[in-house]
Amino acid sequence: MFWRTLVKQLERWQSAFRHGPVARAAFVLGGLAIGIPVLLWLLGFDAEPAMAALWSGSVGSSYAIASGTLVRATPLILTGLSVGLAFRAGVFNIGVEGQLLAGAAAATAVAVIPAIGGGHVATLLALLAGAVAGAFWAGIAALLRVRFRVLEVLSTILLNFVALYVVSYLVRGPLQEPLHVYPQSSTIAPAERLPRLLPGSRLHAGFLISLVLAAAVWWALRNTAAGFRIRATGANAEAARIAGGIDVRRTTAQVFLLSGAIGGLAGAIEVMGVTFALYENLSPGYGYTGIAVALLARLDPLGVIASGLLFGALEAGASAMQRDAAVPSVVVSVIEAIIILATVIAWPSPVGRRDAATRADSGATVEGT
Repeated sequence: MFWRTLVKQLERWQSAFRHGPVARAAFVLGGLAIGIPVLLWLLGFDAEPAMAALWSGSVGSSYAIASGTLVRATPLILTGLSVGLAFRAGVFNIGVEGQLLAGAAAATAVAVIPAIGGGHVATLLALLAGAVAGAFWAGIAALLRVRFRVLEVLSTILLNFVALYVVSYLVRGPLQEPLHVYPQSSTIAPAERLPRLLPGSRLHAGFLISLVLAAAVWWALRNTAAGFRIRATGANAEAARIAGGIDVRRTTAQVFLLSGAIGGLAGAIEVMGVTFALYENLSPGYGYTGIAVALLARLDPLGVIASGLLFGALEAGASAMQRDAAVPSVVVSVIEAIIILATVIAWPSPVGRRDAATRADSGATVEGT
């Protein structure tokens, strides 16, 4: 009896390790350590100087960590959080890129208004405006879903392009700098920018905002009634409506707006902390990369912090690799895609597993009756 109990316990520990965060981290880091040199070799590049540049540009020094990795990770944590929260409720928000651009445009418009004045008040108003604009942009897709049953996958993707062209119009029209020479807005005053966390680095307060927000969302999902409604709706909307008495339409609409607000806040933080102006191609695809960040974290808000840091390091290192070793940064993007696909196959989304289990339980109940 003792040995049988011991064997069962060892099997449980093995299963927990295989599906736990340690195993996933080892899988991802091992895949990167092996995959990048192999891909470089297959493409005909010298792997040694390229990997050295990747390391030095991401974690090779305190300046690289603070001014490269952490700065790049900030919008990725926020966009990953936005995507992950929406996906947990069964809302496939693919429009975080557009919501980020909407938030960046709104924050810039507020920050450059002379009547507001400078200082921290203008900074807070700009961040709030960015969140509201992101929620509004997501609200368009939410209205189309709730009122007209338009799939949010289609509407949010199309709204990404609309946001892109709206920004292009703004930087050539109402928000263009006074001389009308460059297609960009006026530069945000230094007093209105997000404060620096470390002297001599580019790391700004937006990084702390992203950490606090991720922790708050994690706590709310686990410990509040609203979090339970979100998780129940994402697991099985029909069961949540019938058995749980949850207003599914209202819950999904609220999550859509909250997801958009986080995406808009990411755009506002990028403007107020990094670029200090609005221009075309402000985002190198942070909204789309946020989908990969959320999937790698298996939609867990705290996991989004880790995956956002990983992707931030990869993107910062990819820029250094392209600059110092003449290796296209797209190589790292290919590796990121392969890792994401392998991770999703090895560890399916918890929402999908819960949904399948709920359907199986429902089927068993029907057969039993």
